[in-house]
Amino acid sequence: MDFELSEEQAMLRDVSRSALKSHASPEQVRAMAGDSRGDGGELWRLGGELGWTGLALPEEHGGSGQGLVELCLVAEELGRAAAPDPFLPTAVVGLAVVTSGSGELRETVLPQLAGGSAAAAWALAEPGGGWTAESVRATAVRDGQGFVIDGRKTAVQDADHATWLLVTALLDGEPVSFLVDRGTPGVTVRRQKTLDETRAFHEVRLEAVHVPETRLLGRTAAPTRRLCDAAAVLTAGDSLGAAERLLEMTVEYAKVRKQFGRPIGSFQAIKHKCSDMLMLVRGARAAVHYAAMALDADAEDAGRAASVAKSFASEALSRVAGEALQTHGGIGFTWEHDLHLYLRRVKTNDMLHGSAAAHRERLCALLLEAPSAV
Repeated sequence: MDFELSEEQAMLRDVSRSALKSHASPEQVRAMAGDSRGDGGELWRLGGELGWTGLALPEEHGGSGQGLVELCLVAEELGRAAAPDPFLPTAVVGLAVVTSGSGELRETVLPQLAGGSAAAAWALAEPGGGWTAESVRATAVRDGQGFVIDGRKTAVQDADHATWLLVTALLDGEPVSFLVDRGTPGVTVRRQKTLDETRAFHEVRLEAVHVPETRLLGRTAAPTRRLCDAAAVLTAGDSLGAAERLLEMTVEYAKVRKQFGRPIGSFQAIKHKCSDMLMLVRGARAAVHYAAMALDADAEDAGRAASVAKSFASEALSRVAGEALQTHGGIGFTWEHDLHLYLRRVKTNDMLHGSAAAHRERLCALLLEAPSAV
């Protein structure tokens, strides 16, 4: 498979990196992390101008008609800058509306998402549960011309500034999703304290929330499972960008930090650490990009590729973060150093949309279902 970026993809990456360098420097990220709004503010508006929000949306609705590969490139750059931006959850909700929403819903929602005038969040995980369609316990029951949803969701990124919440609940035993207006009576959003200081996560409670029939996206679990794969790959892409920056920071530090009268980068042990970090980053990049391509192509092994990418990225890139911290020594533990922003982000991504252990278990199940793929 060809992992070389096309000219348009390289341009997307370069423009995104340049824009984030100007609008999401470490100082700006720290300021945004301390902002109670937690929505990225000007950075989100910039993303709309650059077309991030409409990358994978149809052209007839204001998008660019691209795919998950292009979304991954932006996710990597956001991770590289540790930027507090609701890009990932909004992109995932956009994909859900494109694939499962009615024509009326697509015409209403997609132009706003593509233009960046509205954001969205996916309410999937629940307290004590996982990030899979099978772990959903929230319920939806029919009520006249619509549905009533009850449940509690956790770790919902940027829920308090979302126009819509994509809520996954059990309808007749099947995990399906509904597009709920955040201001609907019965919806309560509370910010949670998390390890990651660069993004906002929330608990969402739904108590007798009424939604119309037109807000139902799909009637089987298949779209939800595919959306889980896309979210896992994008989260792995975010970690990949953060790990690339950690590697750069570590190499730069090893060149200037001296011990025993010489740069620590000249010591064999540090060289080995940096080499190991580079191999892990490159391996993660191959896994993430392959998974994105497989999902775009609706390949037979797309689900397996997504679990491989997320499981490898969760473990390998967490190790990269740990090696970066070890190489920096005491200074890496300080609040004033930027390293902890990336360390916290990678460690949080480790669990978001499935841990390494959860995806390995799923991968084993998928391989048992299709032994010829082994």
